[in-house]
Amino acid sequence: MIARRIAAALVALALCLPAPTLAWGGYGHRTTAEIAEANVRPETRAAMNRLFAYEARLGTPECRMRDLRDASTWPDCVRRDGWRWGYTAAWHYRTTPICEAYNPRANCSGGNCVTAQIERSQRLLADESLPGHIRLEALSFLVHFVGDVHMPLHSGDREDRGGNDRVTAYGIVEGRNLHGIWDGPLAERSITSARPPLVRRYRAEERARIATGGPHDWGRESWQIARDFVYATAFDRDPCAGELPGETALSQEDIEAGIPVANERVLQAGLRIARLLDEAFAPGPLPVQERR
Repeated sequence: MIARRIAAALVALALCLPAPTLAWGGYGHRTTAEIAEANVRPETRAAMNRLFAYEARLGTPECRMRDLRDASTWPDCVRRDGWRWGYTAAWHYRTTPICEAYNPRANCSGGNCVTAQIERSQRLLADESLPGHIRLEALSFLVHFVGDVHMPLHSGDREDRGGNDRVTAYGIVEGRNLHGIWDGPLAERSITSARPPLVRRYRAEERARIATGGPHDWGRESWQIARDFVYATAFDRDPCAGELPGETALSQEDIEAGIPVANERVLQAGLRIARLLDEAFAPGPLPVQERR
């Protein structure tokens, strides 16, 4: 009886604890996956479904990989197991200070950054000589990291770990940091308020116009948004004109101004994921990414 009461108390306590922060939040990542799945070729969708049959070989029963939605959040789930997956933590970002010139080759020693891992994951996914579960891992990392690189604070920061060290208030959300606001409340509001909905099949000309560039281009886009919009809006000033305070607050107007920015990044991520997946599963060699 005592053991059952203790167990019940621990469960109740766990339900009260805040969930770990995910880049774009789980909802944002799953939305990018849904956009991608709605816009890949049927052959790509069939090939992905064949890979999902290898889920048990991953050895991650607490982090499922049954479909592309699961795949979009699997890397954040497994990295909680630090002994096994902690080495992947640096793969989720590649920040460049917003008050310095953008350098696509900085902060990526040994390929341990998000842009390098997108390229690596696509190569592994396309290699049919590899075991199925290795390609399935690569599929998940590819989908997740393309989402990560489109989140502005995974590419640009003000010496504050991508906004993680800036306490920000928004409405009733107190004590969150700037990174957390963009991950969660802002992204969720932007996705749910989008009209027409972001998740749909896009015309070929829309996909061609939006699904452009490569990982280094996308990192540069995010860095510029962080510099010109995220920090400037949060602090109502040029973020490079002197030191910034450790705390700030986002107004309703700030959030509303950020909605189209977040929508565009989520949509771009989804359609660019679709393009990379189609390339990985298409016959023939992958196109060579130009390094900038």
